[in-house]
Amino acid sequence: MKTRDITPFFATLKAANPMPVTELEYTSVFELLTAVLLSAQATDVSVNKATRRLFPVANTPQNILSLGLNRLEAHIKTIGLYHAKAKNLLATCALLIEQHGGQVPRNRQALQALPGVGRKTANVVLNSAFGEAVMAVDTHIFRVSNRTGLAPGKNPLQVELKLVKRIPPGYLVDAHHWLILHGRYVCIARKPLCWQCAVAPFCAYRPKTERPTK
Repeated sequence: MKTRDITPFFATLKAANPMPVTELEYTSVFELLTAVLLSAQATDVSVNKATRRLFPVANTPQNILSLGLNRLEAHIKTIGLYHAKAKNLLATCALLIEQHGGQVPRNRQALQALPGVGRKTANVVLNSAFGEAVMAVDTHIFRVSNRTGLAPGKNPLQVELKLVKRIPPGYLVDAHHWLILHGRYVCIARKPLCWQCAVAPFCAYRPKTERPTK
């Protein structure tokens, strides 16, 4: 993607969705951290179904610890890798209480020190909960960045660093949401829906796909 096309690319996405938000459901920073931790290799839909059962019962670090492993697993067992995720969540809750007064830290290094929390999860929390201009690169954003030519890279970190450098500052805070939603619903993996893509004129992907004939 040419540099001159980046601003109109994001201006078009913003016009269609002026205030984008994550599709994970949460009402506190801890709930967001929990949901993102549970979302690894799982869909937001499946995570939301599980947290709708979990959060009314336990939505603080202490309450999660009070559940214990077996009861926590019973609430999230419909999510892939739930056994490992339950262990990580319990260990994370313990550290939040011991080291952070039960609060989620606003610091990438401290977040990544929590069990089950990698750079992507930390960036989601920093961006969605604290409004920081950081990029969390998941499979959708990685695909869109490479396919469109916006920020080509061989791994998520390369793409993240290029995105932060190329995206105009005025769009950076919301860019994570615009790109993930675009990848989830339009620039899909197997066959992007180029014929209904509003940002197709700015995209370097060739050849563009055409609307299927009936």
